[in-house]
Amino acid sequence: MAAVPQHPAHENLRSRWRQDLSAARDSTDGAADPSAYAENLLARWAEPQRRYHTTDHLVAVLDRIDELEQYADDPALVRLAAWFHDAVYLPDRSENEERSARLAERALPEAGVGERATAEVARLVRLTVTHDPDQDDRNGQVLCDADLAVLAAAPEAYAAYAAAVREEYAFVPDDAFRDGRAGVLRQLLGLPHLFRTPHGQREWEQRARHNLMVELELLAAS
Repeated sequence: MAAVPQHPAHENLRSRWRQDLSAARDSTDGAADPSAYAENLLARWAEPQRRYHTTDHLVAVLDRIDELEQYADDPALVRLAAWFHDAVYLPDRSENEERSARLAERALPEAGVGERATAEVARLVRLTVTHDPDQDDRNGQVLCDADLAVLAAAPEAYAAYAAAVREEYAFVPDDAFRDGRAGVLRQLLGLPHLFRTPHGQREWEQRARHNLMVELELLAAS
């Protein structure tokens, strides 16, 4: 894989990766050097086709997991799932989450993570297809809330997020993109709750719904 384009957060991310992996490992006996996995993942997050699903998104999701970790049963596994959840990402493909989960299933055992923990990370990655965790799925609720927290961003940041999503789908004609994006927004607005953790519902729900409605109105007017 090509050298990783440098990002201001990379050194911090390398340190976080070592901590996250160490917390999830059963043993280091015979396990591969974690640094190689960090470089592989960071290179993936820096791929040129990405506009929103970038290193900045990885940092944001990890930061939100730190904010929500009290609600998770296994915060270390949720963090590892964040590392892998968009590790495979091609905007014109529908199987990104599945391929990302399979990457975790291959890489984590090599890095010393046990079978149960690896299976949980892969399950969490696959859950980001729907962002619909069960009521008793505390790990899933934290990952999904962290991944969707951008919906509650301040207006300028939300507008930048929406623009980056459009750039990722630049190959889609305007009419088709408007129809598809509007469908996604209506589906989200139709959910009883966008966020499942108490913090997410209290701090992010109202602002996120406002942002979604504004974007939907802008799409209708364009």
